[in-house]
Amino acid sequence: MRVGLTGGIAAGKSVVSRRLQELGACVVDHDGLAREVVAPGTRGLRTVVAAFGPQVLTEDGQLDRAALAATVFADSAALERLNQIVHPRVRRAAEERESDAVAAGSDVVVHDIPLLVETGQAGHFDQLVVVDAPAELRVQRLVGERGMTEEAAWARVAAQVADDERREAADVLLDGSRSVEDLVAEVDALWSSWRD
Repeated sequence: MRVGLTGGIAAGKSVVSRRLQELGACVVDHDGLAREVVAPGTRGLRTVVAAFGPQVLTEDGQLDRAALAATVFADSAALERLNQIVHPRVRRAAEERESDAVAAGSDVVVHDIPLLVETGQAGHFDQLVVVDAPAELRVQRLVGERGMTEEAAWARVAAQVADDERREAADVLLDGSRSVEDLVAEVDALWSSWRD
């Protein structure tokens, strides 16, 4: 079973992903893959530097995510350029991870994809699980838990697809606005339904 997992930034998707992995799913973390494809020495990093300049590198040659974010989240054309570099590389890496998982005997593969709807992948899974929470709450979490300014937090939220569009794409909607324990209980119930 192929599952797509997404949600707005700071909605609780990481909690869901972690719990599904604990329950036995193979989780393909597309955010992690996005870091791998622009690691030092990769063609992906060289392409990002060619597109955005050397100011997106740290002194030791790593991608300076904060500098890159400041550029792309303020400019939709720059964000699209970055997506065109990173997303195809991430998809190829994800396909390899899924093939390896299936070969190793996994029967539930969860693709944890922050921008699943935005990248046109909604129809590619047996089930699409969306973790939902109001934008105002997500901004509070980004400011309180991740130390962002309110302006930066709203820019991140605005860079993602509208919540309504994400909800419309969902086969399963999980409520990320309540406690972690409540969200975990929802995940456990969902897992049980998949195993029946």
